[in-house]
Amino acid sequence: MNPDERPVAIEVKRGEPTPEELAALIAVVTEAYSGEAAAAVAEETPARSAWSVSQRALREPLRRELGWVRG
Repeated sequence: MNPDERPVAIEVKRGEPTPEELAALIAVVTEAYSGEAAAAVAEETPARSAWSVSQRALREPLRRELGWVRG
């Protein structure tokens, strides 16, 4: 069975819908889901974040074993 074709389980909490009403509900929800799934596409190349664009080159940490003398 295709993962997209899993059986649908509906639990009616109140009232007594007719089979036609349930079929209409399933059709509407399926169409909405299909449209949403088709539109939910990740970008091929992710955009750079504001942090990565604005960050400055960081210098290397000080080497403490050299002491405070410039040499």
